[in-house]
Amino acid sequence: MSSAVPSSATIDRLHEAHERIVAQLSRVIVGQQQVIDELLISLFARGHCLLEGVPGLAKTLLISTLARSLDLSFSRIQFTPDLMPADIVGTEVLEEDRSSGGRQLRFLQGPLFANVVLADEINRTPPKTQSALLEAMQERQISVGNTRHQLADPFFVLATQNPIEQEGTYPLPEAQQDRFMFKVFVRYPSFEEEFEIARRTTGTNVAEIEPVLSAAEIISLQRRVREVPLSDHIARYALALVRQTRVGEQGVPEFVSDQLAWGAGPRAVQFLILGCKARALLEGRSHVTVEDVQALAAPVLRHRIVVGFAAESEGVTPDSIIERLIESTPAREDELTRDPRFQTIFAS
Repeated sequence: MSSAVPSSATIDRLHEAHERIVAQLSRVIVGQQQVIDELLISLFARGHCLLEGVPGLAKTLLISTLARSLDLSFSRIQFTPDLMPADIVGTEVLEEDRSSGGRQLRFLQGPLFANVVLADEINRTPPKTQSALLEAMQERQISVGNTRHQLADPFFVLATQNPIEQEGTYPLPEAQQDRFMFKVFVRYPSFEEEFEIARRTTGTNVAEIEPVLSAAEIISLQRRVREVPLSDHIARYALALVRQTRVGEQGVPEFVSDQLAWGAGPRAVQFLILGCKARALLEGRSHVTVEDVQALAAPVLRHRIVVGFAAESEGVTPDSIIERLIESTPAREDELTRDPRFQTIFAS
């Protein structure tokens, strides 16, 4: 359990900020409440998001509007097959001093030097450029020559993928997808939502977005997230879900062994717990619940588990496996700790 606990003022502040941000986004974005919540959870937990959805679902508009509502700098990179690492991180140029005649190298920053970076269609660029972005995400700095350049803080990367068109793409390997805290599905709007979209976007009204939080305030609130206490039961429950995905380990359910080819690593547990802490604060709570873990299990795990070929051909998806894991894992502490199968998992 954490030694420090967020004050009631901090909890109220983040809860109020959450409501104000959602209110600002609703001026431009119709629906997508779950997507917005998951993006905000990831932001305050200092994570990054991989968004998947067909074209035309306002992913770019959502992300740019989020940056404006948070008073953060925004940069959009359209990933293409000819994009090189220097195109996103920046490059050194040789400049001549006209007064002295001397020459020196000067670094020109690339589009990664922004608070919020939209990596549009990340699977359309070669692995070399993908790796440059993923290195920046992990280290929050880039190296050019012998010099390291610190990136902006806060630094939030949102990468998009198109699930329906895979020709000429470079799919992200599982190890690189693991760098993203969440994989978020952006789905089609409901009839009422699409009706409102059609009404809003075909008129002359332009919504004004007011900044809710500054960069310094966001950094302060990100630190407070880690102070949220975590009970042993919640930690054990999160571990139970993640460890059940590891094929070949003791206590793993039979349907996991049959349907999964690979399971999630320790980073999944870290992101799951951090996400739960951020979700609790955003909802005005000072403690994490089992419901937080259940709500975030899918966005944390769906890109970290690999469905086997036979199961995939039968229509099995990562989300359906995660749902079965939640259903088969006791939520109550006494039931979880007394279950022989989970005793085996916790002892291994």
